[in-house]
Amino acid sequence: MAAFAMTEPEAGSDVAALSTTAVRDGDGYLLNGHKTFISNAGIADFYCVFASTDPARGTRGITCFVVPAETPGLEFVAPQVLSAPHPLGELRLRDCRVPAVNVIGEEGRGFKVGMATLDRLRPTVGAAACGMASRALEEALAHAMSRKQFGQPISSFQIIQEKLGRMYTDLAASRLLVYRAAWEKDAGAERITVEAAVAKSFATEAAQKIVDEAVQILGGRGVLASHPVDRLYRSVRALRIYEGTTEIQRIIIARALLDARRESAESP
Repeated sequence: MAAFAMTEPEAGSDVAALSTTAVRDGDGYLLNGHKTFISNAGIADFYCVFASTDPARGTRGITCFVVPAETPGLEFVAPQVLSAPHPLGELRLRDCRVPAVNVIGEEGRGFKVGMATLDRLRPTVGAAACGMASRALEEALAHAMSRKQFGQPISSFQIIQEKLGRMYTDLAASRLLVYRAAWEKDAGAERITVEAAVAKSFATEAAQKIVDEAVQILGGRGVLASHPVDRLYRSVRALRIYEGTTEIQRIIIARALLDARRESAESP
């Protein structure tokens, strides 16, 4: 089992602020730093640790290392408890020595490795969002058809029908965007940065709305801690943050649009 160890207390979306260092030491490197919000921390067999080998170069000085969990100097500090269960925790590296052969790619190319990896991870977050939204919609449909108020199922009320129709439409669009990003990568695209950003941002935001509407349709049952919809409500929120917040995804999309327009204007 692997873990992607990039995030730090002061370096989330701003990867250039990464402070973990890797200093050359003979035929290896000494890693020192602090990682946080790391999925699979404490249970991973190895960690892909991002560290700066040349802080003056910013993102161009970041290198990625494979660090086995049993490596001396790598410490699992503590688990971090979220509102919904998820293996998450903090790591510390104190003179953690790894051989040069454990560098992924080349020294100073770690940022590109990380961003290419996120291209592949972001659609999977969108897929998880679709799964949560699908379950929420199923619960809402079942409840709307069985729950009677004013002598009739609440599914007969147009306001409930409007909610269900909008929930399904958003879910269908989310699935298509996730499928597109996955298909592009499977078809051999080197990078799917924009497709991944679109899929992740749309699907997670849509899932949040779908789950929230499901809670509203279920009413009091929807906020019972034992109900699946309440568990979904707590689980879905994190998807809009990890692997890059919605805001970061939209910046990525906008920059790609602007770059394309500039290139078009400059071409003869």
